[in-house]
Amino acid sequence: MSPTALASPTLSKNSRGDDVLTLQKKLYLVGYDITEFDGVYGDETAKAVSAFQRDHKISVTGIVTNVTWRALRKAKEKKGRHLPAIKSKTTVKPAPTEYVIGDANAIVSTARQFLGVPYVFGGTTPKGFDCSGLVQYVFKLNGVSIPRLADDQYRFGKAVSRHQMKAGDLVFFKTDASGVSHCGIYVGEGNFLHASSSRGVRIDSLDNEYWKPKYVGARKVIHG
Repeated sequence: MSPTALASPTLSKNSRGDDVLTLQKKLYLVGYDITEFDGVYGDETAKAVSAFQRDHKISVTGIVTNVTWRALRKAKEKKGRHLPAIKSKTTVKPAPTEYVIGDANAIVSTARQFLGVPYVFGGTTPKGFDCSGLVQYVFKLNGVSIPRLADDQYRFGKAVSRHQMKAGDLVFFKTDASGVSHCGIYVGEGNFLHASSSRGVRIDSLDNEYWKPKYVGARKVIHG
């Protein structure tokens, strides 16, 4: 596996972020009762995790470690079960023009300041970021409010094709069957900056053997 591949974070009650949303989607797809796809590890998610662990003869702890992640990846999805339309709970709304007029180059310059910062699950500060926490923080420093989770960010702004991408656009990836689960900031010349769970904030090529087949699209949030 590529050294930039995502690690499997340990999740437990009160964890939150993109990885929890991925967990919720996967549990639903393999047949467990999940109605809240909100990226928050609450009672419902804990109950589903415990049921999954019991059914797969894993020690029932309600804590998701590598053992549970591996079993989830191997579990077969229930026939005919599809993810429902997930309504974002964020109060952030796109501008009427679908993007904000601003300095896209400033987004890239700001993002580069955080190269080398470690990955922290659920991280939203320079002490440590997860992928969407980094993106949200960079845009916030430039006066633009965007949603917290990658899945929500993917529905924000205006869709752009790969050949139309400009520095400062957001890029998104699907690292498993549950939908968009990773994001970064396009910095030009086919490269993007992101918080890799295995190597922290870094720059990788969109043509990287790991990321290329997982790329799902780009969104323009700032135009200018």
